[in-house]
Amino acid sequence: MKDYVATFHTHLSALLTYRALQEKGIEARMMPVFRKLSSSCGTCVVYRSTDICLSCMDEDVERVYQIIGEDSYSLLYENE
Repeated sequence: MKDYVATFHTHLSALLTYRALQEKGIEARMMPVFRKLSSSCGTCVVYRSTDICLSCMDEDVERVYQIIGEDSYSLLYENE
């Protein structure tokens, strides 16, 4: 299992993604986004999974990072 953080352009997008992850049985929580990662909507979804779960992401997802350590992230996906 790996830890991920997804950032979004809108709060609604974060909420829809959070719900989609929960429906798949994936441990997830919404929280204020780390300013180091984004300043878009102010909300991110942090989740734990075996993969990045792009199929659960709403279309307004901004980026998905893998959490490497405390205050350390690796960019895995960026929505263009």
